[in-house]
Amino acid sequence: MSLLSGVSEFFGLDLGTSAIRAVQLTNSPSVKQLLRYSIAPIDSKIVLSDAKADEQKVAQRLQEVLAAAGITTKNVAVGIPSSRVFTTVVDIERLSPAELAKTIRYQADSLIPTPLAESKIDWAVLGDSPKDPNKVEVLLSSVQNSFIEGRLDMLESIGLNVVAFEPDNLALTRSMLPADAATPQMVIDIGSKSTDLVITMNGLPRLTRAIPTGSEAIIRAATQNLNIDEKQAQEFVFKFGLSQQKLEGQVYHAIINTIDLLISDIDKSIKFFQTRYQGGPPLDRIIMTGGASALPEFPLYMANKFGINVEIGNAWRNVQFGLERQNELMAVSNHFGVAVGLAERNE
Repeated sequence: MSLLSGVSEFFGLDLGTSAIRAVQLTNSPSVKQLLRYSIAPIDSKIVLSDAKADEQKVAQRLQEVLAAAGITTKNVAVGIPSSRVFTTVVDIERLSPAELAKTIRYQADSLIPTPLAESKIDWAVLGDSPKDPNKVEVLLSSVQNSFIEGRLDMLESIGLNVVAFEPDNLALTRSMLPADAATPQMVIDIGSKSTDLVITMNGLPRLTRAIPTGSEAIIRAATQNLNIDEKQAQEFVFKFGLSQQKLEGQVYHAIINTIDLLISDIDKSIKFFQTRYQGGPPLDRIIMTGGASALPEFPLYMANKFGINVEIGNAWRNVQFGLERQNELMAVSNHFGVAVGLAERNE
């Protein structure tokens, strides 16, 4: 859903499970400059709740975030959490745009997990199917009407005008990848409750997954296995990470099973991608972002597991800003992938 054409200015909004993030860039199609940004923590129970009282609390917190950033435009592009959206890649007969739209609607009931009458669906043609020359590859997304309408009501209640909704994982690829990324790339965003995974080829998403393991599960493993409280576990996890030299490797041993659970799910996604695109170029690199990407030696561990280059993502890679802000912005980069990606939309 997008109504961006003709909108003079807007900001990107990521209503995450642990924080609200807002970013506004200059609205030019070529060079994007950072105008304003803000982040504020929020209780995940409130964000995940559908209760009206909790929605009002989120709305109030959001108003505080926008005031702190100095964002005055009412136009907003909003992220849809991966837990709320279903995204898949399907092969469909090569047809005219009108016929393709009819066919997708006809087949949607068997492709999406919720009834078509209760869902909003969107799709984009990615190109030729790798399996059948008579078919095209289509990226199909669906989200329940009730979620979109609830979020719309909440945002409109504080005077905001939603110009676009977009799945978080698609916004991520826009901020994390260079515009000319032709070879297959994987973006992994390790959030507090889950991990978003996207594999792109020629800059377009070919596989998306939401894995139900995030930094909270890693911290919980440290809490239980080291027999310490949650606050101390969080400090240890983010200070020592996967280092086997620090604290005699106690933190490493406490969390490695949970890390390997996540690695196993990532491995399944890589194998699925390689099977579908047999004979195509191999996965070129893995880009890690999100809170847990900052764990010491985690990127190195992943690189060794998969034998693929792993780098820490930079949410601001396609954004211009003053050199004096470099340290400030890089310190929070791994929290802003979705919000920046939403703010970078051109259409």
